[in-house]
Amino acid sequence: MTTSPRRFLCLVLAVVALCGIAGSAAAQESKSAVLAKELIALLDQGKLDAIAAKDPSAPDAYVAALYFPGTQLLVVAARYAVPVLLNEQLAKKNYRDVYLDLNSASITDTKTFIVDLMTDGLKARREEGQAYDTFESPKRRIAFDADWKAQKLTEEEYTAAFTEADAAYARMLTALIAQAKKG
Repeated sequence: MTTSPRRFLCLVLAVVALCGIAGSAAAQESKSAVLAKELIALLDQGKLDAIAAKDPSAPDAYVAALYFPGTQLLVVAARYAVPVLLNEQLAKKNYRDVYLDLNSASITDTKTFIVDLMTDGLKARREEGQAYDTFESPKRRIAFDADWKAQKLTEEEYTAAFTEADAAYARMLTALIAQAKKG
C-alpha cells in the first residue's frame, strides 16, 4: 500500500500543527510551576507543613508558606518591623510562627499573599469548575480565573498582572526552596 504525495503532505501538516499546539501549551506553563513542584517535594520529604526564610531582597524581608498536602500552598512575603524576632524563629525552625507573624504583624504596605490551589504554581487559566489561584499585593488583588472583565481589566492587563505575580511567586519559592534544602 502506497501513500499519495497529497496524503503524505496532509499527514506532515497535521503532525506539525500538533507539535505547535503542544509547544504553545508548554510555553504557557508558569515559572512558578516547576518551583512549586520542587518545594512540595522537599516539604513532603522533610514531613513539613510550613517553611520560612529570609527574603534576600532586603534585610528585614521574609517569606513563609503553609502547606496543605494536595490542596493548597499559602505563601506570604513581607518586611517585618523587628527582624530579630523572626530571625530567632527561623533559627529555631518555628516556620509556622514566622508565617503567622508575617500574615498578621508585617509591615502592611509590603505584604504579598498568594493562594496556590492545587499546589502546582500559578495558573492564568483553569478548567471550567476548578478552583483558581489568587495574588494579593499592596497594589492589587487578582483572581486568576480568566474572567478579566469581571475584575475590570483588559485581557492584556490580566496577562501582565499574571506575569508579574508569577515572577514574584517564583522569587518567593526560590527563597523557600533554598531554606528547605538547608534541612
